[in-house]
Parts: sequence; structure tokens; C-alpha cells
Amino acid sequence: MKPIDVYWSFRSPYSYLATPGMRHIRDNYAVELNLRPVMPIAIRAPEMLFKPENAHRTMYIVTDWQRRAEFLGMPNGWPSPDPIVQDMKTMKIAEEQPYIYRLTSLGVEAQRRGRGVDFVYEVSHLIFGGTKDWDQGDHLAKAAERAGLDLADMDAALEGGDHLAEVDANQAALEAAGGWGVPSFVFEGELFFGQDRIDTLCWRLDQHDLRK
Repeated sequence: MKPIDVYWSFRSPYSYLATPGMRHIRDNYAVELNLRPVMPIAIRAPEMLFKPENAHRTMYIVTDWQRRAEFLGMPNGWPSPDPIVQDMKTMKIAEEQPYIYRLTSLGVEAQRRGRGVDFVYEVSHLIFGGTKDWDQGDHLAKAAERAGLDLADMDAALEGGDHLAEVDANQAALEAAGGWGVPSFVFEGELFFGQDRIDTLCWRLDQHDLRK
């Protein structure tokens, strides 16, 4: 089984759109998908999108990802609440971030338990698929259950864990691979950036005769 590193973020709508393709690769190719969650650009490099002079880029993404979701036949709605607490008019990012650190750490824990791809598939469909108040009630617990995981047990594992250190290592590895955004896939040292490059990645895997 050849490895593919998958750099992925819980605030990236394009990461959400990549999840069916990730499952397709996992199920149809003799590869091992290593989910490597990273923090959103809003945390690790906010100047790339969230300076006032770059606001047009953000607004394009808000429009384009929904269009792309409709093209792919996927449910879509901007998250409520947003995994990143941010004033979208001023682009100011709040100091207190109650969601993203837990979500990203849970992604690390899910991968450690061998269910990373399924976990981000279920949780991203919850967050970007139009579920209001996805953070309330048992929404997350049921999403984890659908992925074959127990949310309470995962949360317990986060206490005193080194999950955020692994996230930092993932971010450094993404940069070392020549990447900057998500989703990014690295196979045999080759970078494939973007949800719309999954077909190209599959073409490369076919060249390596890795189809099951």
C-alpha cells in the first residue's frame, strides 16, 4: 500500500468537497490515505486572505464553493456557526476560537484510530451541508458514530494529548511539500492541490497501476 498524505481543514469548503473523492481513492486504489489535519488559513496565515485589500478573494470563495457543490450534487450552506469566529465584514478574526482547535484535534485523533477519512467526511457534511447549530445536541456525536467512533472517548483522549503538536508538524510538512492551501494531496513527493485535482491524482495512480 503506497501512502498519500492528505492535508485538510475543517473550515475549508473545498476540503469538504474533496471528501467523496477521498473515499473513492481509498476504496478503489491500493493506497493508504494519511489524513493530516491543519489549521485553517485564518489561523496559520490570515494575511493570505483576510487583509481588507484581499476581501475580494474571500468573497469569490464564498460564491465559488457553493457553485461547485451544486455542480457535484452536494448539499451546501455556509456553516452556522462558522468553525472560525470571524467578522466577515471587517475580516477581523476573534482571539477566542471555541470550535476549530477541538475539531482539528479530533481529526488527528480519528486518524490515529484509523477512521480519519470517514470522520472528516461525516463531520464536514454536517458543518457545510446546511445543518444549523451543528455544534449543539448530539449532531457531532452521531457524526462520529457514523464514522465508527465514540465522540466522548475521543474528547477524553484530547485531554493532555499532543494533538496540536501534530497539527503543527502537519503544517510544517505541507510547507515542506511546497503546499500552502487545502485540500492538498502528496503522492510520491508530487503535490496535487485542490478538490478539482482529484481526477488528476487518480490518473497518476492509474499510471502506477494501483487500481484495485
